Amino acid sequence: MLPFSRVTIIGIGLIGSSIARAVRATMPSVRLTGYDADAGVRETADRLDLFDDLTDTPGASVIDADLVILCVPVGAMGAAGAAIADDLPADAIVSDVGSCKAEVVRALAEALPGATVIPAHPVAGTENSGPEAGFATLFKHRWCIVTPPEGAAPFAVERVCEFWRRLGSDVETMAPDHHDRVLAITSHLPHLIAYTIVGTASDMEEVTQSEVIKYSAGGFRDFTRIAASDPTMWRDVFLSNREAVLDMLQRFSEDLSALQRAIRWGKGDELFDLFTRTRAVRRSIIDQGQDDPAPDFGRTRE
Repeated sequence: MLPFSRVTIIGIGLIGSSIARAVRATMPSVRLTGYDADAGVRETADRLDLFDDLTDTPGASVIDADLVILCVPVGAMGAAGAAIADDLPADAIVSDVGSCKAEVVRALAEALPGATVIPAHPVAGTENSGPEAGFATLFKHRWCIVTPPEGAAPFAVERVCEFWRRLGSDVETMAPDHHDRVLAITSHLPHLIAYTIVGTASDMEEVTQSEVIKYSAGGFRDFTRIAASDPTMWRDVFLSNREAVLDMLQRFSEDLSALQRAIRWGKGDELFDLFTRTRAVRRSIIDQGQDDPAPDFGRTRE
């Protein structure tokens, strides 16, 4: 039995369009309805035939839904919830795909009092955006963290978990505030570092226009890929999860200072021990199937 028969997706970017494609591939009998605030995005989604129905208003999209997934930036969750409040069926479950969960729980509880809200975070994505960037296998063998608020009905939680399992995800449940601390170090801080490094290179205009771009090695290329992620989404992530991000940033700054001292004073053994430990982390990620072990990160050579 399917966990849901009528699913509405609000926000048809990379994640929203990928969910639509994945539902089509894995649960073809589910009726899909879509809405995006951008009329051009709706036209593209219509051309791609991603949904059974596309609506001109958020309220119209949820009238008969039993699952509503908000695929909008974290900072827009409250407004998205308020926009569907008057038309949301009493028995519908509202979920999301945001990278911060405590703020989502707060915003949706305020916008949708009495509604069943079961947030989720598929830990998957690319640097690309828009409905044409999506693909059906985006979530396959990737984690989806479901973060029910305290007191959530177990049956509702299980329905959301099963939905993501059907899309190919490995599912874990986690308290919203704990999720935010974990993701602050595994996702948010790396993005912040990437934005900083690429921004520093950009500020060095006399170099950036020649040597940095021309001779960029794999490390810098990988940072630019991360730094190409959607700016609206990541602005909202850092502001919504500011306490956890600032805490992790402080710890990182202390570790960076220690590394700086080791280099200055020629402490080769200390550097070697650190690099050995970090290499083991990389191997663990590959062993758990979270990345490709192919040489040069799977890049093809001309």
